[in-house]
Amino acid sequence: MKQFVDLQGDYETFVFIADLHALNSIQDKKVMQDLTKELILDYLGIGLDPKHCVIYKQSAIPAHASLTWVFDTLITVPFMMRAHAYKDAVAKNIEPSMGLFNYPVLMAADILLYDTDVVPVGKDQKQHIEYARDIALKFNNTYKELFKLPSGMILEEVETVPGTDGQKMSKSYGNTIPLFGTDKEIEKAVMSIVTDSQGKDEEKNPEELVLYQIHRLFNDSKKLKDQYSKGLGYGEAKKMLVKDIIDFITPMRERRKKYEDDPKLVEEILLHGAIKANELSMQKLQAVYEAVGLTQ
Repeated sequence: MKQFVDLQGDYETFVFIADLHALNSIQDKKVMQDLTKELILDYLGIGLDPKHCVIYKQSAIPAHASLTWVFDTLITVPFMMRAHAYKDAVAKNIEPSMGLFNYPVLMAADILLYDTDVVPVGKDQKQHIEYARDIALKFNNTYKELFKLPSGMILEEVETVPGTDGQKMSKSYGNTIPLFGTDKEIEKAVMSIVTDSQGKDEEKNPEELVLYQIHRLFNDSKKLKDQYSKGLGYGEAKKMLVKDIIDFITPMRERRKKYEDDPKLVEEILLHGAIKANELSMQKLQAVYEAVGLTQ
């Protein structure tokens, strides 16, 4: 999410709430509405500026689903069976829904509708950029060259963020540190971060420590790295991390509260974002329809 904020001044930036994708895991109306509201506030709270960034709900843009169907008619089932999420589900004996099976195609539509140049993602999303490029090439070669080939932007320092248990940080693993949690919730999560058995005074390679890998996201100073290298005690390090996280997010909390207290302003931001996104996406969809013969 930090990448979105950092890049919004350098690119024409589009950021959306992926509520159509969310239907794959959420079949509860109130939960969907609540999580959508919370994520919008999170985006605004971290510093996304509607003056420099187009913010909208995916479901407010009909072209996403329409383009997905056009792409569906071009690609094959074996091509989709290579997707990591599908293979992971099968490996875990989970019967995948069509939404899960097909969501890389919807993601390709999300990207390609806007002539996207770069997509800031984590390492685990690299395959989806490759899918978008492959689908764009298939369309361009079959009909007409309409789509740019996007590139993924993966920052090395955040390509994979470890969770409190050392696995990839993910809500599904229950190993996250809540960005907008209370001080106590943040402290509880930080204190649960796994540590090794080295003593306080033993020299360590900070890069191998889950605690440091998380800590450097909030404080990447050489001083901190040296402290870890020289055997900074884990209890002391966790207290320092709690403070660094709270210092980091306090301005975000204040900004988020401002938007939370002004729901009409949030509605206006989403409306203006949807108008802009619809204008651009419908232009692209119309060109696609003309290329495939759906217009007279």
